[in-house]
Parts: sequence; C-alpha cells; structure tokens
Amino acid sequence: MGGMGWHLIRGWAILVYIFMFLPVGVVVLLSFNASQFGSFPMTGFSFRWFVELANNDAILRAFRTSIILGLLTALISTTLGVLASLALVRYRVPGANAISTLLIAPILVPEVVLAVALLLFLNVLGINKSFALLLFGHVIFTLPFVILVVQARLVAIRRDVEEAAMSLGASPMETFFQITLPLMLPAVLAGGLFAFTISFDDITGTLFWKPGGVETVPTQIFAMLRNSISPEINALGTVMIAMTVGLPLLGAAVARKISRNSGA
Repeated sequence: MGGMGWHLIRGWAILVYIFMFLPVGVVVLLSFNASQFGSFPMTGFSFRWFVELANNDAILRAFRTSIILGLLTALISTTLGVLASLALVRYRVPGANAISTLLIAPILVPEVVLAVALLLFLNVLGINKSFALLLFGHVIFTLPFVILVVQARLVAIRRDVEEAAMSLGASPMETFFQITLPLMLPAVLAGGLFAFTISFDDITGTLFWKPGGVETVPTQIFAMLRNSISPEINALGTVMIAMTVGLPLLGAAVARKISRNSGA
C-alpha cells in the first residue's frame, strides 16, 4: 500500500509538471513554425520569426531597456544587499530583527499592492513617473532576495577566519576584500543574477512605474498581445525563456567553480 501511494504521488507530480511546462514547450516549438499562423501541424521548420524579431526596432529598444534596467537593478541591489547583510550578521545593530524584517517585507507583500502603494505615495509627493522611479521600484522588489542569499552564506563563514587575518595586521577593509568577499562571492553572484532575472521578467510593477514611451520586453509582449497574436511573440518568448533559464544555470556553474577554487 505504501509503495502504491508513492507511485501515485510521483505520477501526480509528473502530471503537474507536464501541465506547468507543456505550454512553455508549445511556445518554443511554435517559434520555429514556418507558417504565420500558430497552429498544428507545423508547416515547416524556420528561423524566420527570429530574423524578423532581430529587425523589429521596438523589440530591440525594449531589450536594451530591459538589459540596462536589469544590470542597474542587480548592481544597486547587490551592493545594498551585501552592505545590509554585513551590518546585520557581523555587527550588533540595535533593532536588527526589526530591520531585517523590514528589508525582507517586500517579498511578503503582493507585488501589485506594492506597486500601487509606491505609485500613490510618490504621487502624493508630486513625483512623476520616470526611469529612476522604475529602477527604484525594481530595487525595492529585488533587494530582499539578495539579502536572503548573502546572509545565508555569510552566516556559514567562520568569524575566526576574519579575526585571524586582522590579528596578522590586516585592516578591516583589507580583511573584507581579501578574505570575506572571496568566500561570499558565489552568494553575491547568485544574488545579482536573481536580481537581474527578476527585474528582466517583471511586468506587474513595471506597468505601474514605467513612464510613457518606455517599454521593457515583458510590457512589449503585453502590448503586442493587445493587437494580435504574432509569431514574433513566440520567438520573443523563446528568447526570454533561454535567458531566464540559461543565466541562473550559468551563474550556478560559475558559483560552483568559484566555490571549488576557493576551497569553501
């Protein structure tokens, strides 16, 4: 009976995964369809829609905006996340638990609520929508992920390693750059990749915060779907899937290699 139960659970889990990822597989498959109509059976295999995608100025602008926004978000969130983690883990900060809860709170709040609240708050202050506001919103939403990843790694780094370096004459700054940072580098890279990927994929907050005339890849897809379902959308979805899946896998491989080389 127990063995049968596990088989049922395993079968149910497989069905759930198929239900979740089958639509993604269909999008990827249809992006190579030679026909203009996304239907089965496919009329042939073609890279036509990827070529048209590369020649679409609106999509290229959206890609540039998403990449710049993602890189800036990752840079700011990672920097602030590392500093906050160091302060909360390595030093005695009054109200550390309350501060940590406050920094992680954006994860607990639905993104649409956070987006509306930030927009209304800035409207009260008389601040108009801008790229800076969009960047600020993405940093607020991605910072908790960086803090959680970096804190988990920092807690595992033994304090006496840093104390040994300082006892041998290294300054706190030298200890950080030569001892602490190399040991926590895999977590820092992972946090940065988390921030970039979340920023690149975000649509809910971006729709509220972006100024007129600025489109990211997700909002560009949303705008294209309003008019018609073009095969270019399938090709664009395939590119986004490749980026959002490939980047974390690449980051995990790099982090594993760095961790192995550092002996951590």
